[in-house]
Amino acid sequence: MKQNISRRDFLRRLGLGTAALTGAALVGCDSKKNPVTGEPTVALGEIPTDQMTYRTNPKTGEKVSLLGYGCMRWPTLGGGSARDGADEIDQQMVNRLVDTAIAHGVNYFDTSPAYCKGLSERATGIALSRHPRDSYFVATKLSNFAQSTWSREASMAMYRNSFKELQVDHIDYMLLHAVGMGGGMDEFEKRYIDNGMLDFLVAEREAGRIGNLGFSYHGDVKVFDYLLSQHDKYKWDFVQIQLNWVDWKHAKEVNPRNTDAEYLYGELASRGIPAIIMEPLLGGRLSKVPDHIVERLKEAEPQRSVASWAFRYAGTHPDVLTVLSGMTYMEHLEDNLRSFCPLKPLTAEEMEFLYATADLMMEYPTIPCNDCKYCMPCPYGLDIPAILLHYNKCVNEGNVPETSEGEEYRRARQAFLVGYDRSVPKLRQASHCIGCNQCAPHCPQQIDIPRQLRRIDRFVEKLKQNPA
Repeated sequence: MKQNISRRDFLRRLGLGTAALTGAALVGCDSKKNPVTGEPTVALGEIPTDQMTYRTNPKTGEKVSLLGYGCMRWPTLGGGSARDGADEIDQQMVNRLVDTAIAHGVNYFDTSPAYCKGLSERATGIALSRHPRDSYFVATKLSNFAQSTWSREASMAMYRNSFKELQVDHIDYMLLHAVGMGGGMDEFEKRYIDNGMLDFLVAEREAGRIGNLGFSYHGDVKVFDYLLSQHDKYKWDFVQIQLNWVDWKHAKEVNPRNTDAEYLYGELASRGIPAIIMEPLLGGRLSKVPDHIVERLKEAEPQRSVASWAFRYAGTHPDVLTVLSGMTYMEHLEDNLRSFCPLKPLTAEEMEFLYATADLMMEYPTIPCNDCKYCMPCPYGLDIPAILLHYNKCVNEGNVPETSEGEEYRRARQAFLVGYDRSVPKLRQASHCIGCNQCAPHCPQQIDIPRQLRRIDRFVEKLKQNPA
C-alpha cells in the first residue's frame, strides 16, 4: 500500500472519473441516516473533484484547502470514534477517508501525539504516506500536557517521534498545543519557555524542518494576548482558534473559560495572522441543535444540512486559512465536501440570521449533562440528572415558551410543567437546592450545577406565575 501514485491513477482506483464523484459512490450516501446528526443522507448529485475552495498562505503562497481534516476522531473497528472508545483504529477506513478527501482537493490534515489515545499520528501517517508528499500539508503539535513531558528531553522526544509516526522529513504546520489551558501563563512558560522548546522550534523553522509555526489557543485570554504581543519576536505564521456562529458573541455563556471568537479573530486579522478554525460545530452541538432551531435553519435552506451552516459560516471569514472537521464517517466527509466544493459564502443577511439564531439559542441554552450521575447522590435528595435532562428535553422539543401570549405558550407551558412533575418528584426538584456545591466538583462536564438548578427553578416559578 505504501507507494506514490498519480492523481489520475488514484482516481481510477477509486472508481472515479477526473471530473466528478456522485453521491452514490460514497459509502452511506443513500436513504440511511447520518449516525451522529440523524439527518437523512440522501445523495444530492455530483460532488466535483476539482472545485475545492482554497486559501493562500500569505507567507509561502501555498494553496490550502478551506476544508481541513481533523484527525482526532478516526473510526474504529467497533464503529465508533477512536477519541471516545478503546477499540482499535480501522486503518482501512482511515485510508478510504483520506483517499476520498484528497481526491476532492482536501490537502490539510491536522493531528497530534495526544489524539486517539496516542495513535492518531501513526494512522494518519500510514494513510498519507500512500500519496505524494507534495500533495498534502500535515499539521501536528507539541502536546506536552503532562508534567512528565515538560522537560526538554521529554518534549524533544515527543517532537522527534512525530516525524517517525507521520513518516515525513518536515512538518508543514507545527503548533504549541492548547496554550492558555490549565495553569495559564505559568504552565505555558514551563511547557515551552523554561525548557527552551519554543526557541528550538523557531530554529527548526529556520532550518526548514518546520514550514509554519503557530499555536492553538484554549482558555486563558491573557496567554493569547501575551503571545500576540510577542509576534514581532516569534513571527507566528498562523493561530488556531475556536470559531463558530454561537461562539462569535456568546462564548462565555457557553463556557465561562472561553473567549468570544469575534475578539480572537479580530486580533489575528489586525496583525495579518491567518486563522485556522477548530470546533466549527461547537463540539458537535451545532449539528444537533434543538428542534425549533432545526426548523428555523431548514426553513431558510431546506436542501442543506444543519451542520453545513456552521462550516459555511466559518469559511466565509476571509482571514481563515482552513476550517477543521473531525470526520469519523463518510457521511460527514461528503456533507462537508458539499459545503466547500466550492464554498458559497454566506451573505450579510445570512450572517445576521445566524447571529439572531444564536441569540435565540442563548435564551434557553441546553446544559451539557450526559447523565453520568457522578453528581449523585445529592445530600438533600435532589435528582440532579433528571432535572437537567428534563430541561434539555423541553429545549430540544421546543417546549420552552418564548413569550407569555397565545396558544403556543399555553401548550409549551403545560408540557414543561406536567413533564417536570412526572419525571422528577416534587421533593427532588430544583427548588430544594440549597447551594451546598457538593455536586459540582464531581461533574466531568464542569457544569456549575447549583447555578443551573437556580436558573431552572426561576424559570419554573415564572411559568407557574404566568398561566396566560
